[in-house]
Amino acid sequence: MKQTIDQLQFEQIKKEVQKRAIGQYSKMRIEEMTIQTNLQTVRTRQEETKEARLILDSHQHVPFMGLTRIDTLTAQVKKGLILTPAELIEYADFLRSSRMIRRFFEKNQYQTPLLHAYSKNMLDLLTIEELIYQQIKNQKVSDDASRNLRKVRKQLQQTEKEIQDRLLKFLRHPHNKEMIQESMIVQKGEHYTIPIKASYKNKVPGNIIEQSNKGTTVFIEPVAVEKASMNHQLLKAEEIAEEYQILAFLTGALAEQEQAIDLIIETVTRLDIIFARGKYSREIQGVTPEVNQAEYIKIKQGRHPLLPEDAVPLDFELGNNYRGLVITGANAGGKTVVLKTVGLLTLMAMFGLQVPAAKGTELAVFDEVFVDIGDQQNIENALSTFSGHMQNIAEILRKVKRNTLVLLDEIGSGTEPNEGAALAVAIMETMYEKGALIVATTHYGEIKKFANDHEDFIPAAMAFDREALQPKYLLQVGETGESQALWIAKKMNMSEKLIQQANHYIHDKDYQRKKKEFKVVKAKEPTIKQKKQLFSKGDRVLSTMHQKEALVYEDMGEEMITIYLNKEMIMVPRKRLNLKMSAEQLYPDGYELDQLFTDFQTRKREKDLLRGSKKAHKQLLKEARERKVKKQGEND
Repeated sequence: MKQTIDQLQFEQIKKEVQKRAIGQYSKMRIEEMTIQTNLQTVRTRQEETKEARLILDSHQHVPFMGLTRIDTLTAQVKKGLILTPAELIEYADFLRSSRMIRRFFEKNQYQTPLLHAYSKNMLDLLTIEELIYQQIKNQKVSDDASRNLRKVRKQLQQTEKEIQDRLLKFLRHPHNKEMIQESMIVQKGEHYTIPIKASYKNKVPGNIIEQSNKGTTVFIEPVAVEKASMNHQLLKAEEIAEEYQILAFLTGALAEQEQAIDLIIETVTRLDIIFARGKYSREIQGVTPEVNQAEYIKIKQGRHPLLPEDAVPLDFELGNNYRGLVITGANAGGKTVVLKTVGLLTLMAMFGLQVPAAKGTELAVFDEVFVDIGDQQNIENALSTFSGHMQNIAEILRKVKRNTLVLLDEIGSGTEPNEGAALAVAIMETMYEKGALIVATTHYGEIKKFANDHEDFIPAAMAFDREALQPKYLLQVGETGESQALWIAKKMNMSEKLIQQANHYIHDKDYQRKKKEFKVVKAKEPTIKQKKQLFSKGDRVLSTMHQKEALVYEDMGEEMITIYLNKEMIMVPRKRLNLKMSAEQLYPDGYELDQLFTDFQTRKREKDLLRGSKKAHKQLLKEARERKVKKQGEND
């Protein structure tokens, strides 16, 4: 089924549903969900989606909260990890949400009986929920969580005030003013410090806690607060231990209700997935199709959900009066879109989604849906394309049976027409004998004839406006269509005269048969440059030695040519150079080609020397003296 899902683009539909789910666990579950082949399961899924649509269409909102990471948080609890205050609040929000969801569906039980039945299974864990909200406030453990915690925090406040008062006294003392870098209290970790100038660090009694990057300031905890600071650290450690005990207690309370919470998570996740299906169904203006296992398809005004909304809707029927449909007509006339629409809407229905169609649409639940759709139209690739199709069809033939739908695009194409048509007819006959429903597209006359003659097959054509030479993208059952090659030729901007001539030949085979005399054109003598490829300065060439483009610097007519590559002049054999573009094409008249081979500074200096710049001449003399001194030093 994977190939079918890929070729019908169903994976894109799944991704759209995933985007509309709230929880990460829900998104993962949607990814794992499969196409259902059991009729009752499909009917249940359709009913779920229908109920979700009723809620959404009535502008009510299901109170999903705390669902985003609930699976991750639950996994941490099961591993014995302690949740943080923020995580516990997130968990309490989820438990509160499950309680509100249950009440929500109780209120809507007559409108959504199936979803109400699911929500009734969730246990009420109000006690744990309230306990978390009481003991965690403002993203931290509340003072009221325990008597000991309240006592420790009160002592901490008193100690902090004592430290602040003593440090302020130190800052205000006139004797200390000269030593203080900035008149402020700076907390470094668990220590309260004063910024002191580095030159006075040995004159202030206390502990150096930290030094600034530049070394101009040291942060000293004065000896006056040393005892209070130590007491503060002990109290802080006691506070952390007490908080840990409370967090461990709350996490443990959740762990004790593991089974009940797992059931709540599964139920809320299921509802989240159902509403994701409902949201997507609403966006594509879907309807709930009737589903059957009687191999009957009836699509009314169906639309491909990935095509623009103004696409021509499809009316389609199969499995009642005929089990095989062969569609003919022009390329780009919509034949392949018909196959994809029928296949995709079938998969969507089996997945539990509503389909973009009119009321009265009925879709079959198949055991298998097989697809062979080849979008490649490359002549050079014809053999491999045909082989690929045959390999795919051979695999289908091995698996095809009763209650399967087979969609075949351009069956038999890619090989000699007579053989291809004969093979296509044999393939369809074999699939029919095994009990499959078949929809195929073709250009071949023999296959059209087969569809006309067979009692359980019917031809169909994509409507075409012959006057305007435009497809109508409308399926006409019982009709046969032409390939509309002339329309395609016109679209490819072939001349009107040529198209008229071809149209004439369709009805009258009086092809031109006379031989036309063509004058012999003498070949011109090759010039010197043609006999031997000569290059000009500035020509852009490809050096096959280096597999890089370069510029020609000099061509003396010899076997070796000087090129400019990677800012270096190098010699390359003439035969290893291919002209990419001449200098005449690359540069305007009067362009200084020499500047291509020197950098800006060098060019500027040369111009300065030419106009007599004293600065440039001085620099030149200076460099000459430096070279002379360097040479003497090497000789010594």
